[in-house]
Amino acid sequence: MVRNAHQGWFWRWLGVAVLALATGRLALAEPARYAIDPEHFSVGFLVDHVGYARTLGVFRKVEGVYRFDEATGELRDVQVVIDTASVFSNHDKRDEHLRGADFLNSAEFPKMTFTATVARRTGDRTFEVAGDLTLLGKTRPVTLQATWNKSGPYPFGGGLFGEKPYVMGVSARGSFKRSEFGMTYGVAKGWVGDEVELILELEARRQ
Repeated sequence: MVRNAHQGWFWRWLGVAVLALATGRLALAEPARYAIDPEHFSVGFLVDHVGYARTLGVFRKVEGVYRFDEATGELRDVQVVIDTASVFSNHDKRDEHLRGADFLNSAEFPKMTFTATVARRTGDRTFEVAGDLTLLGKTRPVTLQATWNKSGPYPFGGGLFGEKPYVMGVSARGSFKRSEFGMTYGVAKGWVGDEVELILELEARRQ
């Protein structure tokens, strides 16, 4: 009876130990969460204007998060949220038009979002991020080509005890056709290009 009791205790202890190790490994395997620094996040776009040149614009209010594991290169849970009313192209009347019903319709659709659950690693520091862009109430697939520029302790700032935040820098590019979202103003007449080139430059802090 004593031996059986000891054996039962041993197997219970072993089960707890295995579970603890497994749980610890899972916790270690969880990619770190990054919050994109809105002060160092640029979302720009280029669109053809009557064939003469491309208009360059930006969105002034953007935010985002994602998860990334430096050891494995796993990138997932990407979410970028753009305030459509924050569009800026350095021309007041044009920006007012861009916020209107012909383009972004910011009054009815104040947010544009990009989400991706997984990404494919294409090189040592390059990724193909296939996700969904939601604009004007419609969701369409969009793929970003992303480059992991640098990661490390930030040279500026610091916490209460002087520790430096850990920051990751990323550049990404992509494109989409605005007509796929029902934004067709000027396309047929060639006034405004259909294809929109996206430009993303960001710094993100590990949480």
